[in-house]
Amino acid sequence: MYKVEIANNGGYEFVSRSNGCEFKIGLKGDSVTPPAVLLASLGSCIGVYIRKYFEGTDNSLKEFSVGLAAEFTKEKPASFSVINVSIDLKGSGLDQRRKQALLAFVRNCPVHNTLKANPSIEFKIT
Repeated sequence: MYKVEIANNGGYEFVSRSNGCEFKIGLKGDSVTPPAVLLASLGSCIGVYIRKYFEGTDNSLKEFSVGLAAEFTKEKPASFSVINVSIDLKGSGLDQRRKQALLAFVRNCPVHNTLKANPSIEFKIT
């Protein structure tokens, strides 16, 4: 089971703690916004799957980047209307067939699957 704790000591800055690590999330200062954290989670999950894909091939991939961009809907409730993902393989030389296979593979990352599945979220106040 995955667990994350978000702590707040006033204002709009939060500390996220999980697995012995922590980082700031917020709306001001040197924090990352909550929507950006969601995009970062998706992008890094895709990155893990890119690495896994290349480990299973005879192609090598030294470096790559994953860029994500999204805009909120104009209607309420606010949500992303579309998330655009751009994968730069830094000249890996994959042919079109392998690129399509890679895209099919990375679409299996758990964060992507979770966003597609629209999971139920259960709240409890203690």
